[in-house]
Amino acid sequence: MNFDYTIVIPAIIAFCISALLGPVMIPFLRRLKVGQTVRDEGPESHLQKNGTPTMGGLIILTAVLVTSLFYVKDNPKIIPVLFLTLGFGLIGFLDDYIKVVLKRSMGLRAWQKMALQIVVTAIFAYYVVNVAGIDLAMRIPFVEGKYLDFGPVGNIVFLFIVIIGTVNGTNFTDGLDGLATSVTSLVATFFTVVAIGFGSGIEPITCAVVGALLGFLLFNGYPASVFMGDTGSLALGGFVAACAYMMQLPLFILIVGFIYLAEVVSVILQVGYFKLTHGKRIFKMAPIHHHFELCGWKETKVVGVFSIVTAILCLVALVAI
Repeated sequence: MNFDYTIVIPAIIAFCISALLGPVMIPFLRRLKVGQTVRDEGPESHLQKNGTPTMGGLIILTAVLVTSLFYVKDNPKIIPVLFLTLGFGLIGFLDDYIKVVLKRSMGLRAWQKMALQIVVTAIFAYYVVNVAGIDLAMRIPFVEGKYLDFGPVGNIVFLFIVIIGTVNGTNFTDGLDGLATSVTSLVATFFTVVAIGFGSGIEPITCAVVGALLGFLLFNGYPASVFMGDTGSLALGGFVAACAYMMQLPLFILIVGFIYLAEVVSVILQVGYFKLTHGKRIFKMAPIHHHFELCGWKETKVVGVFSIVTAILCLVALVAI
């Protein structure tokens, strides 16, 4: 393996594309008036974010796609990862477009979004099993050489749960300047290290995502001049889930993607408890990053702590392999 060509160069190309696209795309999005609308019931400090351009995930997707095209011929295993990333990115784009361009606040209806996610996941599952020949049995963390196997049907059902759950968890994480970007760049770095160690052949796209996210962070870090929107967050969730399945690591998402899990579980608990108790809440606000804000943490502190937790858990996951 040419280390420079498959590891360093994709990260540099994607970073440069992302960094150069920012100054072009952000004014364009601003002219289209695709600004974020902040909820009145959210943290008061977020009201100043009203009107900040969203759909910046297009910058990330463009950088990853263009970079991947240089490598797809020699590294065909990046195809399913690229497909799931772009597939969920397209769903997010449609949702963003309806909300901020067509001014329909609900975006895609819940059943429409779920139906599209199921279709994209089904195509990925078919390709992975019947074309790429990937075994859906999953490596068990901390137990060398042991795999969890639910059988052909059970593995497919579990795949749908993992992918759709990861995608929506990543979506909930995108609520603070640079949060989803920072956390996912660390997760992508973890997958890069593992991909190199396994010789999996997907390292060009994992490096491209790292580079694209670092370039995007130039504009998405606090105070953000652009948000990724569902276009970016759903795409990143698809990327994480696809990488995990290409290396039989979906159970490791529970470790490296702990922040995603915490975000989505906090929402489920908050909604369920609110309904059961007729108005009481567990958290001051969900997703949980808003709870910490309302407890007095600055936005930058929440992002920093969540990123540190992810970095530590990525190291734990490396030991678990």
